[in-house]
Amino acid sequence: MTTTHTTGDPKGDGMEGAAGLLARTRAAVDPRLRTTVESLPGQVRRIARYHFGWEQADGTSAEGNAGKAIRPALVLAATQALGGDPRQAERAATAIELAHNFSLLHDDVIDEDPTRRNRPTAWTVFGVPDAIITGDAMCALALRVLAEDPHPASAKASARLAACVIELCAGQQADCAFENRAPQDVTIEECLTMAEAKTGALLGCACALGALYAGAGDEEVEAMDAFGREAGLAFQLIDDLIGIWGDPARTGKPVGADLVAHKKSLPVVAAMASGTPAAEELAELYRAPAMDAAAVRRAADAVERAGGRDWAQSQAADRMARAVDHLSRAVPELGAADELLALAEFVTRRTR
Repeated sequence: MTTTHTTGDPKGDGMEGAAGLLARTRAAVDPRLRTTVESLPGQVRRIARYHFGWEQADGTSAEGNAGKAIRPALVLAATQALGGDPRQAERAATAIELAHNFSLLHDDVIDEDPTRRNRPTAWTVFGVPDAIITGDAMCALALRVLAEDPHPASAKASARLAACVIELCAGQQADCAFENRAPQDVTIEECLTMAEAKTGALLGCACALGALYAGAGDEEVEAMDAFGREAGLAFQLIDDLIGIWGDPARTGKPVGADLVAHKKSLPVVAAMASGTPAAEELAELYRAPAMDAAAVRRAADAVERAGGRDWAQSQAADRMARAVDHLSRAVPELGAADELLALAEFVTRRTR
């Protein structure tokens, strides 16, 4: 995909434009997000504050990293691209951010991840039950934010987010089920379907909510959903690459974290399907109950030699090209969607 668009900042390229949009989104959404989280009860509120980086484990104030705000930025950028007022969609953006963080709290428990955003995960600090309960409360809070929004699109938005969460859960269940199957038994098509549900659905929902809040018609809403889903697959492909080759200093996770966890990520599944000697070497490493640092390096090298890294990078570019095609159906004059295109460039070029 050729990315020549910018975001209205003549000084910046797409990456700088995306950074500006993400910063503005965080500034717009965070006050509402904080106020909304304050409505949670007692210990649940404390864990949510810790998860977002606003507090230390002992309850003292912190200036932590609440995440990149990609999903709420998609809501606001989609609203603007379709001629709406992004300020009217801030509640929807907040709801999307809450739903995303519900999934993160649960993912960290399921994957037994020890760190997120360069600090211990909530479940390692407060225990598994409290982390799960806080995630549940955050999901309900997301739906309440939309249900209480007086905007005329809120009812459709709430129903769409609820359906998205169900799809997201189906994707997570499929991902977990893969763990009980031999590495070579998981197909690329199954893995892509899982990734669309687990990651693409929420990005698609974010874009669809933006379209709804702009007053767009059904065709435009569905085109924006399709844009977000394809961008979400590209996002997951890049995320899977980072899970193998990402710098721990930037990711906040151990080197080769996905390999250590024996995750059947998209580059791994593509490598396994190559039928090469490297694929068999990788399968053998995955059959071992654990990998030390040397084994992790061998596994990463095997994924690369079997073509998994190149395949994932090529797929990410292809998915973004498809995303832009869908976007052009909703916004024929792509100049109006510069910020969405800048975000698309950001997710395929990020390193963490």
